[in-house]
Amino acid sequence: MRICGAPLALSFVLLAAAALPAHSEDSPPAWAYPVNPPNFQRAPDDGTIRQVPDSTAGFTLTQLRDLFAAPDWHPEDHPPMPAIVATGRKPDVFACGVCHRADGPGGPENASLFGLSAEYVIQQTVEFKTGLRTNSVPRVATDLMIKASKGVTEQELREAADYFASIKPRSNIAVTETDTVPKTHVRDLFLARIDDGEKEPIGERIIEIPEKVEYFVSRDSRARFIAYVPLGSIEKGRLLAASSNLRVQCAACHGADLKGTAVAPRIAARSPTYAFRQLFDFKTGARKGANSELMKPVVENLSIEDMIALAAYTASLTP
Repeated sequence: MRICGAPLALSFVLLAAAALPAHSEDSPPAWAYPVNPPNFQRAPDDGTIRQVPDSTAGFTLTQLRDLFAAPDWHPEDHPPMPAIVATGRKPDVFACGVCHRADGPGGPENASLFGLSAEYVIQQTVEFKTGLRTNSVPRVATDLMIKASKGVTEQELREAADYFASIKPRSNIAVTETDTVPKTHVRDLFLARIDDGEKEPIGERIIEIPEKVEYFVSRDSRARFIAYVPLGSIEKGRLLAASSNLRVQCAACHGADLKGTAVAPRIAARSPTYAFRQLFDFKTGARKGANSELMKPVVENLSIEDMIALAAYTASLTP
């Protein structure tokens, strides 16, 4: 196992892939679309005041689960939050900073917003509202976004978009190439390590987990993640992204360093699980909208393995 910040030699781990259940190229992979098990129950609030590193703030579990109050662990990291980001507007518009965190890093279950252009944030919110942007399978995070998009005003959306666009993006993911990964389970719509030390072959998967689950559950905007990807996938993704075919060449739209433009989002240093879902949703037609016609020729011939490689490569870059 090795932590990758630069391209590595291309290799394949066929035996590891064969050890895992096969999935169809047309079926949404379960690892990319985590669903809570039927018997899932959230832990009850015992009243304990939770803490995270380098913060004097403290919140109970009930406070952290309040969709109309974004926990602000590190107010020094960002400008003052607009009301729509900090508290939302009851009953229908949840605080943007709850799901996407106070300064916009998001998590594997949703989008990283900081550093995106304001116009792009507005465009995507409108596409959620009009039904142009959905998922290949039903997702709670998307349902919440659709509900909020239908209630937010143009002024509130502009304030939120300008706020997140003003924040400098940072990397919060360590991309690690490996042939085995810790066993995981779904914990409230995201993958978490099972603390028994057991491992299993990675196969054709990205396994992205919080470094410290409790910091992520506490909505700490500085929470970090480990993204395990198959051996050789970063270099394969680099080669795909740099294809001589202009229809596929990522930099043609997303900029030479993949840090985005006014009309195309930054794809460098974003959650690889999230990035994979977007490629898959474009391919299935679940994600439509202004950019879908440009993305269709990019994704139509990509395999699951190709999409994993592109997501691994882009996640390994600096923001």
